[in-house]
Amino acid sequence: MEQHIHAGFSRALVQSRAYRREERAAREKGLGILDFVGLAGWEDQQAKHLPFGLQRALGIATALAAEPRLLLLDEPASGMNTEEKRAIIEVIRRIYRSGTTLLLVEHDMNVVMSLCGRIIVLDSGSVLMEGTPADVQHDPRVIEVYLGKGYRRVAGTL
Repeated sequence: MEQHIHAGFSRALVQSRAYRREERAAREKGLGILDFVGLAGWEDQQAKHLPFGLQRALGIATALAAEPRLLLLDEPASGMNTEEKRAIIEVIRRIYRSGTTLLLVEHDMNVVMSLCGRIIVLDSGSVLMEGTPADVQHDPRVIEVYLGKGYRRVAGTL
């Protein structure tokens, strides 16, 4: 948050009103971001003492403090249990609804299908197909590459 404080060294040194006002505003903004990602009440805990899912939320909060227009999330649900996944999915939905563009790299198809309106499927670094979740789930190339030629399970259970 310090990058948003403009009072300068001399004002900070003497704790001028302008500095204290900016510092208070930065703290309030930080607390708002923590609340936004589900960390209200945890602000006095060291990151290493947070549960795993909340550590991930803290990483996202740190990125949000920079006020990005585009946020890349790489495997945000990796290693999480079901409850943690539900919580991080809700955080990601809130970010999207706030107007931030998201680019999600994720291998958990339940997470992808519940969050994404548009999916790009890669195979060895090349685009295999692009479309809606329903398009992806029904595309025979995606099924063959990711599930194997003999896979005949009902579409929609991918």
